[in-house]
Amino acid sequence: MGVALTLWLVGGPIALAQSPSPGAMSGPEVWDANHDGVYTCAEWKSYLDRIFTLADRNRDGNLDKSEFVTAKKATASVLPEAEFGYFDENQDGKISRAEFVGKQSEFIMRYDTNGDCRVTAAEIKAGDAPKGPQGPAQKPRDVFH
Repeated sequence: MGVALTLWLVGGPIALAQSPSPGAMSGPEVWDANHDGVYTCAEWKSYLDRIFTLADRNRDGNLDKSEFVTAKKATASVLPEAEFGYFDENQDGKISRAEFVGKQSEFIMRYDTNGDCRVTAAEIKAGDAPKGPQGPAQKPRDVFH
């Protein structure tokens, strides 16, 4: 059982770090643990926790810059532009598990319109719909002058 768990923790994120093949999961599908199409804060935090465990090679409870490279590769489809300083909130040169796992998902912040920490297909559709008129509104013309 322990070996299977280790392989799951290590193998999954390593597979994610490889080049994506056509049809490969990317974005929130990667961390949707039960594959129900509803993306939750709990799933996000669980995903980041697994990545942290993978990357913390010396098991000191922190990621240094070289370990962060591993985490960044594993999350390339989810956090493509993440930088060390983004996670190192207290700027102490290392990223604690709390700093890493505590980062909110930009995806959830964008689409979770009702604040329940769950993003549904309806919220994604509503979030992608155009909002109001595009471009500056025209001022009404004064037809009398």
